[in-house]
Amino acid sequence: MHSAFSPSLNRWKTLHQAAMLETNKGLLPQRVSEAEEAVKARGREIFYGDGTPEKEAEALEDALYTLRALRTAWQHSDPRDSSMWL
Repeated sequence: MHSAFSPSLNRWKTLHQAAMLETNKGLLPQRVSEAEEAVKARGREIFYGDGTPEKEAEALEDALYTLRALRTAWQHSDPRDSSMWL
């Protein structure tokens, strides 16, 4: 059931934004993982809930895509090149 007081309703957005804006390469893996888990948890809430807010479901897909792209960029970056993270 969809509840206005669902703890993950806005949590995924906050964690996604924190991951996207993280400049500390040491914290980036943790931020991305936390955001991915929150996005997936919210997706499960929507899936098993009474209704699917279509716009939010699309935003969740977009968020997972950007997090995966960020993870890929970070994993394939040259550790000596810090310009990507400025």
